[in-house]
Amino acid sequence: MTKPSSKSAYFPTKEQVRTFIEESTTSVGKREIAKAFNIKGQDRIHLKQLLKELVSDGVLEKGRGRTLDLPGSLPSVSVIDVIRISDEGEAIARPLKWEEEGEPPLIYVGTQRGRDAKAPGVGDRLLARLRKNPDGSYDASIIRRLNSESGPVLGVYTSTGANGRVQPTDRKNKKEIVILEEYSKGAKSGDVVLVEILPGRHFGLPEGKVTERVGPLNDSRSISMIAIHTHGIPYEFSDKVQKEALAAKPVELEDRTDLRHLPIVTIDPSDARDRDDAVWAEFDQDPDNHGGWTVIVAIADVAHYVTSGSELDKSAKQRGNSVYFPDRVVPMLPHELSSDLCSLHENVDRPVMAVQMWFDSNGNKIRHTFMRALINSCASLTYQQAQDAFKGRPDEVAEPLMDAVIRPLFGAYAALKKAKEKREPLNLELPERRIELNDDGFIKAVRKKVRFDAHMMIEEFMIQANVSAAQTLIEKKRPCMFRVHEQPDREKLEGLHDVLSEMDISFAKGQVLQTSTFNRILSQAESETDKELVSSLVLRAQSQAVYSPENHSHFGLNLRQYAHFTSPIRRYADLLVHRSLISAHKFGKDGLAEDDAENLDQIGEQISNLERRAMAAERQTLDRFTAVFLANRVGQIFQAKVTGVTRSGLFFTLDDTGADAFAPISTLGFDFFIYDEDKHALFGERTGVVYRLADRLAVQLEEVDVPTGGMIVSIVDGDDSGAYKAKRSKRRKPPLGAKGIRKAKPKKKKTTPKGKKRAERARNNKSRN
Repeated sequence: MTKPSSKSAYFPTKEQVRTFIEESTTSVGKREIAKAFNIKGQDRIHLKQLLKELVSDGVLEKGRGRTLDLPGSLPSVSVIDVIRISDEGEAIARPLKWEEEGEPPLIYVGTQRGRDAKAPGVGDRLLARLRKNPDGSYDASIIRRLNSESGPVLGVYTSTGANGRVQPTDRKNKKEIVILEEYSKGAKSGDVVLVEILPGRHFGLPEGKVTERVGPLNDSRSISMIAIHTHGIPYEFSDKVQKEALAAKPVELEDRTDLRHLPIVTIDPSDARDRDDAVWAEFDQDPDNHGGWTVIVAIADVAHYVTSGSELDKSAKQRGNSVYFPDRVVPMLPHELSSDLCSLHENVDRPVMAVQMWFDSNGNKIRHTFMRALINSCASLTYQQAQDAFKGRPDEVAEPLMDAVIRPLFGAYAALKKAKEKREPLNLELPERRIELNDDGFIKAVRKKVRFDAHMMIEEFMIQANVSAAQTLIEKKRPCMFRVHEQPDREKLEGLHDVLSEMDISFAKGQVLQTSTFNRILSQAESETDKELVSSLVLRAQSQAVYSPENHSHFGLNLRQYAHFTSPIRRYADLLVHRSLISAHKFGKDGLAEDDAENLDQIGEQISNLERRAMAAERQTLDRFTAVFLANRVGQIFQAKVTGVTRSGLFFTLDDTGADAFAPISTLGFDFFIYDEDKHALFGERTGVVYRLADRLAVQLEEVDVPTGGMIVSIVDGDDSGAYKAKRSKRRKPPLGAKGIRKAKPKKKKTTPKGKKRAERARNNKSRN
């Protein structure tokens, strides 16, 4: 459409005005139309009349403010509800209000930016800015999240006669939903269902209708599906993605470096779902590096199969990472790649991006070089196998590998360990637990993970490979997706300073923050309880690691350059680093695309948010599995550690299972408790009893809620509790001005003469009885 000039002798037609509004990607009113068609002076009166006729004829309708829209168009700023997640992981929404005939247009929701943002999930209600696409759909950018009263709700259905009720799985949403029989979709008691709230009911329990039956709660697969639905995690691949994955073929040597002659091995957990790294080491033959080592870390060449802009790439970017549940993995890549062609299985040729590193006898890296290679792993070892072999107990698989593989690997690690100890990364001992499942998919046992030398060896090799990747991209001035862990926020350290002063441990507020400072503090804590308290406070003070194209170093590892390179099967960030290395070394045409290089900042925010989404889903699913495991143990007593102190009560982690539980403040005893936020403690005003972070207490399991994964406990107390008597410390009361809650003391009532007589009669009657 040609815009008329200021000297144009004609006035725009109704069809021209309609077309202009239809093609505009922003809100349009009379002012925008006048500007577009250069309408001035008296002609504005004629324009006003023309627009009035268009509205009267139903061609246009008035929007918000003074804007004009086509019938069925959505306002540029609208409230929308996320209704589903596409196969590619994109959130799809619909407008909250839609009074037109037919189905509302599709709204594709982008991820909210910012470190505290999270990917939109099913049921989220959003205030969003909309931009119309040529096909009639809309793209939405989130302005802010709103409290949803009518969005989809995930819950557990229970029959109540002809009708039913749904208990939401969200702990914050405790209001049950009434489901009439005609809206139940055949749901049975115990089914996990997705419910849409019906409008029009303002009093009592809300009514809803079942839109989807996820599965029975007594089926273990339904438990992980709760988190998948709640967080909007895409768990199926589209036909286009599957087609590309199925078309992938094994790789020939061609221009790659041939490393198939090396006895390279993978070392993974016994339940590993993918194998994306392999290692090899030997003495450095260079006479100038006496006692030195050379190490090769080979990583699956995912970039060969997942190229920029492909359907596989779009899907992987939308997912951001694989998500691991006790009973399943939701992979970033289809099974054909993640568990087959990209996985470094033994005795098959596999393409890799490899880095060879040379270290001196003290573990300091001298140099490194990257290569695109082909390997053939000679063995897929477990950590237990590698550790047993190192300790002189090799099995039939490890025995032939002792001289060529096992001893050189652990020898190289012994050197690297020296450099690690000198570097002094943050030394926090955080217990991990391993879940063992029965044949029915539920928990058989929860065991503490044991950290072997084999674990720490592979971990240190991977860290050095990650450092090498970051250093190379910096040296070659190529884009890099760094793994950034910034220094702790000094405000968060206030509470640590106060607690340490009570322990007579010095900690100057204004000092330069270093990992060695925190390690010194941890070593000076005398009792085991104090050590756990300090560890908890140091951990809480740490900032959250994120992905960013800006290098702000990694505080926890005490490294100036750091990027994730070693897990491209399960992390999109690593795939981007691989592509950038390919471009930097001219290893092929499947390097980093220009669009991705320009948008690394936005991609970094997106995959950081997706990582937090995955962590939340994994944690909540573990809570629900553990709740099922403990459901029949209500009334039993457990040893537990205080992991959180709030105004409303104490959070605990049970020692045996790692389960999280809550003790409401009403269960802590007959006292008035003052909450000191800085000291992470509750002070009993009357008794002087103190509950603080990292205290170890005995608790009794009072209640288990499987749908939400929540558990309620009470603290065991009393002289008859024997070995489970709670250990409490009587400390001085908090200083005046401590932030907290205090139960108001009851006011002393004034006694009237009549009241005195009544009290006297009551005492006389009591003495007679």
